[in-house]
Amino acid sequence: HKYIRHFATLAGYEPSRLQAEQITVNLEAAEKAARLHDALKAGGYTGHALEVYLVRLVFCFFAEDTGIFPKASFRDLVANSQKDGSDLSGRLGYLFQFLNEAADKRGKNEHLPPWISPEFQYINGGLFADLLPLPLFSASMRQTLLDCCDFDWSGISPAIFGAMFQGVLDAQARRELGAHYTSEENILKVIRPLFLDELWDEFERARVDKKKLANFHEKISRLRFLDPACGCGNFLIVAYRELRTLELEILRLTFPTLRAVDIRIRKYLKVSVSQFAGMDIEDFPCQIALVGMWLMDHLMNLKVAEEFGQYFTRLPLTVSANIRCCNALETDWNEMIPKQELSYIFGNPPFVGYSLQSKEQKAEMLSIYTDEQGNPYRSAGKIDYVAAWYFKAAQMMQGTQIRAALVSTNSITQGEQVAAVWKPLFERFGVHLDFAHRTFRWDNEGKGKAQVHCVIVGFSTADNEQSKLIFDDKDPHEAKNINAYLVDAPDIFVESRSEPLCAVPEMLSGSKPTDGGNLILTAEEKEALLAEEPQAQPFIRPFMMGKDFIDRKPRFCLWLVGAKPTALKQCPLVLARVARVREFRLASSKAATRAKADTPTLFEDTRNCKTHYIAIPEVSSETRRYIPIDYLPPETIAGNKLRIVPDATLFHFGVLTSSVHMAWMRVVAGRLKSDYSYSNTIVYNNFPWPETPEATRLIIKRNAQAILDARALFPDASLAVLYDELAMPLELRKAHQANDRTVLFAYGMKPDTPEPEIVAALMARYQELVEKDKGGKEA
Repeated sequence: HKYIRHFATLAGYEPSRLQAEQITVNLEAAEKAARLHDALKAGGYTGHALEVYLVRLVFCFFAEDTGIFPKASFRDLVANSQKDGSDLSGRLGYLFQFLNEAADKRGKNEHLPPWISPEFQYINGGLFADLLPLPLFSASMRQTLLDCCDFDWSGISPAIFGAMFQGVLDAQARRELGAHYTSEENILKVIRPLFLDELWDEFERARVDKKKLANFHEKISRLRFLDPACGCGNFLIVAYRELRTLELEILRLTFPTLRAVDIRIRKYLKVSVSQFAGMDIEDFPCQIALVGMWLMDHLMNLKVAEEFGQYFTRLPLTVSANIRCCNALETDWNEMIPKQELSYIFGNPPFVGYSLQSKEQKAEMLSIYTDEQGNPYRSAGKIDYVAAWYFKAAQMMQGTQIRAALVSTNSITQGEQVAAVWKPLFERFGVHLDFAHRTFRWDNEGKGKAQVHCVIVGFSTADNEQSKLIFDDKDPHEAKNINAYLVDAPDIFVESRSEPLCAVPEMLSGSKPTDGGNLILTAEEKEALLAEEPQAQPFIRPFMMGKDFIDRKPRFCLWLVGAKPTALKQCPLVLARVARVREFRLASSKAATRAKADTPTLFEDTRNCKTHYIAIPEVSSETRRYIPIDYLPPETIAGNKLRIVPDATLFHFGVLTSSVHMAWMRVVAGRLKSDYSYSNTIVYNNFPWPETPEATRLIIKRNAQAILDARALFPDASLAVLYDELAMPLELRKAHQANDRTVLFAYGMKPDTPEPEIVAALMARYQELVEKDKGGKEA
């Protein structure tokens, strides 16, 4: 991207080197701040006072290394204290009060302690306003502070405050707050396609015309930005930096000989922190965001000074970002920035799945996700917390040119949540998607890294002439339309269906034991049981659950369906297990389970297949090209972590194990983290099967058998090994490729059809089948 090159040129680095060095400096600074935090905490300094104290110290490190404080003045204050640290707390307390006093309120310099420089500037804005209890420094704590002073803090990004904040929170607090510190690389994934790339393109068009350039400068000074879940302000800080970088390029072209001209560049700076607003429910990160925005402003002023040789600071502060501590879901966003003035909404709202939400969060969802009459949508209680920010943003957009991009858990673009989250936004507000990053691992630079699997969705309601972009990893491709599944296809919603859309056998869950482990046997337990009761052999059957099915781990079960009482009485060890099943179920808090205590010889849910059946694991790794599907004999009992299709033929097996079905599954299935979560109601029942003549069915059946035969060549290999992309045998891969070609042919597609085109064709066929099904029911 052009603007990265501009920024690198200003800094004197190549882009790759610039990014690598920035990350390295940030990580080292974060660790130093964390060690200082741990030292203070070990000394008995805790809570809110510790957090504020730490922010003040990091500010002082930064201020000394960037010219806000006199060179080495803060380090000297620390270094000249008693080596045992006994007077250091008092020195720092005095300094903090001094920094909070305006010049006209300070006493005469001769009354100052000798270790306080009168050149320490007044820092308004409230950072040093509160009186804090004083920590007791020890010699080791003093040395930790000196180590921090010796680090060069001028190279950090102010987003380090976010990393520091994460470092002082424990893991449980991070989970409750949904606080995930965001790396600058990931922030740029949001703001580049949202506005930065477009602005740099416009700059390139305007740079040859001074009038256009002046108008463009005025335009960027009027842009307004809102992060409604700002945390420590990382998105705001980075976005401000990038806007100031663009402004600096404008000034370089506008005043190419300014060094030789008697003019003050300060009055030509138009981009301001006041263009940025943020909300967060916690007070401390709001304080960090305010300070971080000011620090970034100072850094960018230094860049202007380097360019034009006119050093200046903005002290005391006259403007600041509008950061408010409030609940964004209970706040009218118009109060932050009137919607007719707002340009962009971006951020990283809390990651809280619907099953993990508190009662208060559930209530918020029901109060926000409402129809025009104010009634909650039927599925509002079963969607992730982040969806509320999408809804509020869509409301804010009405009648405006506002565009938004939010980071989300990937679950809102997969499975049942897609229709629940997006259908109201599309139908009620006219939302459309402008760009999207498909699922990727959201890493961060904070201490105790939080890793989640996310998507980024850019959306708006106004017309947008920009190309629609879908990003896989880092490479984008243009799309005609981006639907809620983040694919280039029509805007459709695959909703839960109780029976298959096409004429195919029903898919069910496997048999559910609910037995306390007493009906299930390991290979060793089976051998031990038969050694004592060989007469139990007819009751033992192979048993498979999800992971055991994929790993081919041998397990067995007591299958007593139709067992004669006289035969059971001859198996006391089996009956002892049955008795324990009864006790386990009677002890359950669920009435339905207690009722099953009357039939302890049977699984709670029993699927007794009479013929071969298809088995599909409920959860499978996203690293596999094909979900490991099998065609099992009726003697093998499938557990409830497998989806089964009784009475299925090899034709059904061939289609389901094809690349076509896998493409469908990858788009509409839910996810457990990043793994595929296969469901009958969403994936299977909605799958648009091909209309195939008998001749094609026969070929698919032969292909399916060839896949099973290729597996049989490797009897010692599990499905996990056979379907590992690196370890898959050539014979199996060729069998799958032959099957894929035939199934694609059945849909009228070529063998080399890209997966996005396969999905688009499937969704178009799905739409036709749904309309046909609806018309038939109405008739």
